[in-house]
Amino acid sequence: MNRTLVICKPDAVERRLTGEILSRLERKGLRLVAAELRLIDPETAARHYAEHEGRPFYGELVAFITRSPALVAVLEGPPDTWRIVRNLMGSTDPSEAAPGTIRGDLATLLSENLVHGSDSAASAEREIGIFFPGLV
Repeated sequence: MNRTLVICKPDAVERRLTGEILSRLERKGLRLVAAELRLIDPETAARHYAEHEGRPFYGELVAFITRSPALVAVLEGPPDTWRIVRNLMGSTDPSEAAPGTIRGDLATLLSENLVHGSDSAASAEREIGIFFPGLV
């Protein structure tokens, strides 16, 4: 089986949408392997967003993901599970996300787009290692 990381970001937890988000992923046939509601500390956020360090929006990313608890989860499914999750999430910008996707149906702001999903198999492995080192 193939695994990927999903984060229901602080805005999803604050708006009580984590159940809806996980339900959509599970209805697609993906299996929840691990999940934890946690306050992501700045050091972990920096590791997670390392590829964006130095970009103008980096500080905002770290501030947002650390502002309140997030639900961090690992899902398992067929090959390219990461791609399935990304399609279910919809475009990063909710104003461009298709109806029927998580962001298309539930998000309104680019800066608070509810959910993160690994963007490749390599990213999934790296990100799972950051949040759930015992699973890699």
